[in-house]
Amino acid sequence: MSLPDLIEIVPLTQPVRAEITVPGSKSITNRALVLAALADGSTILRGALWSEDTQVMVDALVKLGFEITVEVDPKEFSNRTITVRGLGGKIPRAGTEASPLEIAVGNAGTAARFLSALVCLGQGVYRMDGVPRMRERPQAALFLALRELGYKIEAANERLPAVIHGRGPRAGECKVSIEESSQFASALILCSQRGGWRVQVTGENAEESPYVRMTAEMQASFPARGGSFEIEPDASSGSYFWAAGYLLSSVHQKKHAPPSVLVRDWPRSGFQVDARFPAFVGLANVPVLEDERRIVDEISRGKTISRRNHLGDSIMTAIVIAPFREDAVRFSDLGRLRVQECERVAALRTELTKCGVKVIEAGDTLEVFPSLPHGAEIETYDDHRMAMCFAALGLKVPGMRIKNPSCVNKTFPNFFQKLAAAPPEGLGATILDGNTGHKLGWRELFAD
Repeated sequence: MSLPDLIEIVPLTQPVRAEITVPGSKSITNRALVLAALADGSTILRGALWSEDTQVMVDALVKLGFEITVEVDPKEFSNRTITVRGLGGKIPRAGTEASPLEIAVGNAGTAARFLSALVCLGQGVYRMDGVPRMRERPQAALFLALRELGYKIEAANERLPAVIHGRGPRAGECKVSIEESSQFASALILCSQRGGWRVQVTGENAEESPYVRMTAEMQASFPARGGSFEIEPDASSGSYFWAAGYLLSSVHQKKHAPPSVLVRDWPRSGFQVDARFPAFVGLANVPVLEDERRIVDEISRGKTISRRNHLGDSIMTAIVIAPFREDAVRFSDLGRLRVQECERVAALRTELTKCGVKVIEAGDTLEVFPSLPHGAEIETYDDHRMAMCFAALGLKVPGMRIKNPSCVNKTFPNFFQKLAAAPPEGLGATILDGNTGHKLGWRELFAD
C-alpha cells in the first residue's frame, strides 16, 4: 500500500508535546558516499539517509564497480548503515566511446554534479542522464571547470545528458562559479585530492557559502584510510517540525518559552546552514555554535531573511509559515530556488496566493504579509519540499489538500508517518485520502 495521489491534513486543535527523530542529512550522506568511495579502505557510514536521492547515489556507485553493503538502522526507519569499500581514487568500471557506461541520476542534483566530477578519475567513457527536470537544471559551470582540468565533456546546451571521458587524475588548476549552484564547487572539492586539482571558487558569496564550507570541512575530517563516519540528522527536514510547534503553540507569542515540539539530536557540527532555522520561530534556547550567534540573532529579529546569508532550503518552510508573523517578512536572494526541483519562487508565490496569503514577488525576492490562510488544493510540482512545507501548514489551517504527496520520497520517505504517529514520537495528526475521505493507516502513509 502507498500514499494516494491526493491527501488532506486534518488540523490539530491543541499543542502537542513531541520529540521527533528525523532521517540523516541528504547533503552529508551523498558527500560521505563519494568520500568513502575515494578512501583507501572500507568506511562505515552510520545514520545515512535512505531515500530516493541517496539510493540514486548508491546505485550509481555500485554500477561504477564499488562494493557497498546496506543494513537497517534500528534508531530511524529511513536511515541505513552503509559500508563502502574505497579504492584509493580508482574507479573500477568504465565504458567505451562506442558503448559508454550509463549512469542514471534521476532528479538528484548532488548525484548529477558529484558523479560528473568523480567519473573523470576513471579510465573510460560515461554517459550521465536524469529525468526531464534534471535535464533543465544547470551544469555549465562544472563542465567548464572540468574541461579546464583537461577532461572531455560532450553536452548539448551544457546540460544533461552528457558524455564524460574519464582520463584519471590530472594535476591542474580550475576556476568554478557557484552563482547557480554551490554543488559545482563541492563536486570538484570532493575529488580534488585524488585528482590533484586546485580549485578556485568564484561567484556569489564564494568564501562564505555554507555548502562549500560543509564540503571542505567534511573532506578534512573524513577518515581517508577508511573507518567510521557519523551522519547527523537533516536540519532542512527538521524545520517542518519546528514549524509545526510554532504553528500549534504560543511559542511565537512567548519568545523565550520552551518549544512544545523538539527535534532530537539537533545538529551542532556547523555543517548545516539550516541548523539555524529554530531562530526564525523564536527558539533562542536551541543551542548554536558561538560563531553562528550573530547570524542567528539576525534571523531571530530580522524582517529580511536571505537565502544567501541566513538559511538554505529551510527558507521555504519560513516562507510558508510567515503569514503568522506579526509583521511582513522579506525573503531575499532566492535565485537558486528557481533552478532546483521546480521553479520554487513561482511555486511558493502561486500556492500561498491560492491559500489567500498576500505575497509580492519582485526579482528574486518574496515579501509575505500577515494573513489568515485558508485551505486549498496544493500543487507540489513533484517537489518534496513543497509537499512537506504545505503539509506542516495543514496542521494549523483546515482544508489543506496535498497533491502527489509521494514526492517526499526524495529525502524523507516516512515524513507523513512522523506527522501521524502518536506523541511523543510523532504529532498525532489525522491524514485522509483526499479522494475518498478515508483515514489513512500507517502503511499507507509511507512514500515509496
